Amino acid sequence: MMLLHWCLLWLLLPLSSRTQKLPTRDEELFQMQIRDKAFFHDSSVIPDGAEISSYLFRDTLKRYFFVVEEDNTPLSVTVTPCDAPLEWKLSLQELPEETSGEGSGEPEPLEQQKQQIIHEKGTELFSYKGNDVEYFISSSSPSGLYQLELLSTEKDTHFKVYATTTPESDQPYPELPYDPRVDVTSLGRTTVTLAWKPSPTASLLKQPIQYCVVINKEHNFKSLCAVEAKLSADDAFMMAPKPGLDFSPFDFAHFGFPSDNSGKERGFLAKPSPKIGRHIYSRPKVDIQKICIGNKNIFTVSDLKPDTQYYFDVFVVNSNSNMSTAYVGTFARTKEEAKQKTVDLKDGKVSDVFVKRKGAKFLRFAPVSSHQKVTVFIHSCLDTVQIQVRRDGKLILSQNVEGIRQFQLRGKPKAKYLIRLKGNKKGASMLKILATTRPSKQSFPSLPEDTRIKAFDKLRTCSSATVAWLGTQERNKFCIYKKEVDDNYNEDQKKREQNQCLGPDTRKKSEKVLCKYFHSQNLQKAVTTETIKGLQPGKSYLLDVYVIGHGGHSVKYQSKVVKTRKFC
Repeated sequence: MMLLHWCLLWLLLPLSSRTQKLPTRDEELFQMQIRDKAFFHDSSVIPDGAEISSYLFRDTLKRYFFVVEEDNTPLSVTVTPCDAPLEWKLSLQELPEETSGEGSGEPEPLEQQKQQIIHEKGTELFSYKGNDVEYFISSSSPSGLYQLELLSTEKDTHFKVYATTTPESDQPYPELPYDPRVDVTSLGRTTVTLAWKPSPTASLLKQPIQYCVVINKEHNFKSLCAVEAKLSADDAFMMAPKPGLDFSPFDFAHFGFPSDNSGKERGFLAKPSPKIGRHIYSRPKVDIQKICIGNKNIFTVSDLKPDTQYYFDVFVVNSNSNMSTAYVGTFARTKEEAKQKTVDLKDGKVSDVFVKRKGAKFLRFAPVSSHQKVTVFIHSCLDTVQIQVRRDGKLILSQNVEGIRQFQLRGKPKAKYLIRLKGNKKGASMLKILATTRPSKQSFPSLPEDTRIKAFDKLRTCSSATVAWLGTQERNKFCIYKKEVDDNYNEDQKKREQNQCLGPDTRKKSEKVLCKYFHSQNLQKAVTTETIKGLQPGKSYLLDVYVIGHGGHSVKYQSKVVKTRKFC
């Protein structure tokens, strides 16, 4: 057995008076060694019972070694590719029967040991090529020096290796249930609900676990480290390796150091880089999302795009070791967006439109005769809405509308107009819209820029209130209504009643104060006042003014709350 240790030591350690000990299963010493990251980073020794992460340059073979000290020892080796497929092979090396320097205390030179061990073909135990998480397991392995060779022919990549001689007791990777599939239980236009059977690691082994869900549009992933590689900023996602014992001249060339041309490996020759320093290969941003959800085994993915195929993967992660196992992923296509019904607008006729929160409505206007221009009147009854107009497919208008707006569009013979109305995030929208080629015969009343009602505080009495509002140069009919409200009537309640499209026909006859016509060619004098009588002392009243157009369409001014004096 001492022969195995001597061979591995002389194979891996530099000619130095300072010797490096192999990883051990002694817990205290092992914990001390595993905290020394540089030890495992530079070493070609695979520690027993700990997962290591490392780098691999394209077309550059990498070797790892570990010792099985006794015959009939259980052995498990797991290799996890990240970001690129790997070729890997596990073999048992034939060792010399004796060492020439054993009796004298002078071991053979290092280079001679390398030639004797590395270039021995050995007995191949297992080989694999691909990007699956693959493993070799044996319940009874012979003692000896084991060699693991890894190669990536596609690109520089990252990988993980785990080897143990106590696989039954270690169990670092979470177990999968008897049915490891991820199921799609619900499918919508923007949501997908996933479910999977829980891992026995939590219920039987009582180990803490969590599930991580990964969503992307490209493909399913075989390992969590492959996901993390995709999430990295560029192809150089792994940490820059430090020059060590297993650092070939090709590796140095990758970092910009000149090669002495002694680094031929599998027919590839290192070429010096013209610039000093590491090359960074940019990677386009990947549309991928990783969400860790605790120990729940059902999850709804939201904010997806309609009619789009997505791939879903679930990984169970051991919270203690941070090692993970992949469920069998799935994919699904979200449902198509519901086809929008297009409503035809008639020339000169007002149409009522209701738009859901975040929803949209499509209207079509096709004038029957040639026209030079089209006038679009739109009245947003509540919150702001967005209007877009396309003429024969070309966008000619895009605006946000609040209150009443009028748009003049240049006409075109036999042109057809598609109007898109989009609601906002706050809530549903109600509006009225009119399109016409004869704007002189329109149903919407003209409005001043300021639609507030002003109350004169000094003119308030115990039974009356005096208010004023602005008019326009066009003669219109104005009607004023009153309604008693509680003293705690607030802005939120008033906002709920601010639907400007609700006309006087929705009010009680008892609430009507009066109707009158007025206008003025001088806009500065287009102001009217009115004193509302018959009110009760110390009471609050909601006042509304409606302006009614020639076609009967009405618009409500901004409501006003006034309170009469309690003592006069």
